[in-house]
Amino acid sequence: MYAKVYGETTCGINGEQIIVEVDISNGLPSFDIVGLPDTSVKESRERVRAALKNSGLIFPMTRITVNLAPADLKKDGSGLDLPIAVGILVSSGVLQQEQVDDTIFVGELALDGTIRQIAGVLPMILHARDIGRKNIVIPAGNCAEGRLVDGIDVLIPASLLELVEHLRGEKVLDVLDKEAICAAATSVYDVDFAEVRGQQPVSMMWILRKCAGSNSVYDVDFAEVRGQQVVKRALEIAAAGGHNILMVGSPGSGKTMLARRLPTILPPLTEAEALEVTKIYSIAGLLQRQERVMLERPFRSPHHTISSSALIGGGSVPRPGEVTLSHHGVLFLDEFPEFSRTALEVLRQPLEDGYVTISRVQASLTFPANFIMCTAQNPCPCGYLGDKKRECSCKQFEIERYHRKLSGPLLDRIDLQVYVPRLEYADLQSREAGESSAVIRERVIKARQLQLLRLQGTNLYCNAQMGRRELNKHCQMEAAAEKLLAKFFTALGLSARSHDRIIKVARTIADLDGSDIITAAHLAEAVQLRTSLNS
Repeated sequence: MYAKVYGETTCGINGEQIIVEVDISNGLPSFDIVGLPDTSVKESRERVRAALKNSGLIFPMTRITVNLAPADLKKDGSGLDLPIAVGILVSSGVLQQEQVDDTIFVGELALDGTIRQIAGVLPMILHARDIGRKNIVIPAGNCAEGRLVDGIDVLIPASLLELVEHLRGEKVLDVLDKEAICAAATSVYDVDFAEVRGQQPVSMMWILRKCAGSNSVYDVDFAEVRGQQVVKRALEIAAAGGHNILMVGSPGSGKTMLARRLPTILPPLTEAEALEVTKIYSIAGLLQRQERVMLERPFRSPHHTISSSALIGGGSVPRPGEVTLSHHGVLFLDEFPEFSRTALEVLRQPLEDGYVTISRVQASLTFPANFIMCTAQNPCPCGYLGDKKRECSCKQFEIERYHRKLSGPLLDRIDLQVYVPRLEYADLQSREAGESSAVIRERVIKARQLQLLRLQGTNLYCNAQMGRRELNKHCQMEAAAEKLLAKFFTALGLSARSHDRIIKVARTIADLDGSDIITAAHLAEAVQLRTSLNS
């Protein structure tokens, strides 16, 4: 007997519907799965067999053929266990075809029949809703992701037997309560969701917006940083325009401390950004059970021993790397020159394009990679070149070799390059609190709002993403600024990329000042923040 059941898998950061076709026919007992399954899908034969038996259901001792369509798409992961088991039950007559036609099934089966949590459920639910499915069955461990999507009924049976009883109408399951996310969110964010309770239907994205407005998620603040006003200003500009930044300074000057506070002044995630980041972390398996949704911008800080595949993404079936996990957030590379040359050079393309395409034998996938790259390094191997208090002990060839680890094309993609000086004792002992992250963040948000309004109708959301067309349209300079740029371009031997990036930074500085036109002062500050390490 033939049966057709619908499942879901992931392709890149999106869901993909899988049609699970099951045919049970006479012949010697066998269980074959075709349709380009990977090892984890092939192993589902044993999990499904044991789950059916231990749930008190009969496993047919005949010839079973399972086809996973489309056959040219590589299927990986254990999330197809449940639709395969349901397909066998329909084909053997335990369930009727009409009972499963409007439902998508997702989940891994334990040997006792319980349904286990899997990665990547959020994009699967979104895709199921977008193609018009009415219901989706997911594991109870993924219920937090199920609450984020409106327009589709989500069911969370604890076991295969409980699901069968529901489909037969013997014990109907309740649809997942979407409003429960309100209580979950208030346990982390200091906001009031009382006004949401009366809304029907509840908008999960409305809740995301409310949550993203809270600053209580951060346990660090710029007010804790003493001195370093120039570097703070550079980080504010980086946050306001989405610009990459390099900090160079002696050990203990505060580079890492400053970098870890950069996310606290970034604008809150928009609804679309929050959902996209949550999808990425769901697919990567990093959306822990206790987390309801990614409400803060990602901050990733990989160790300098990371491989190029882990940084950019990879695997036989490509998975997201650190550049994708930093999407809409910050990628912090501490001890910048200590990363392998191979790993650093793979950053050049995503820094320019905002995405990365990974091609393997089994798949070629594109992942988003729009992030602020924040880097920190010492001026030399010993760390004290140019320090006023301690003498550098490095040989000249050691300094040159250290600097050669970073290629010119990579440094050319870093908009802001600033020196972080050693703090004086008086600065450390000062009781005067600096500007808080909340105050700086307000200025950043106002600048970003100007950029969003200016770039409306495009897929761009900050100045750093502008191309030549947007530069010509939105970056008007006064005559004095144009003369100054021409002078710097010739004197400093700037590249065409450096020329454009200086204008983008100047546009961000003008936005922070609320100016429609780039003045000579804005341009001079942009040049200074890019070339100060060379002076």
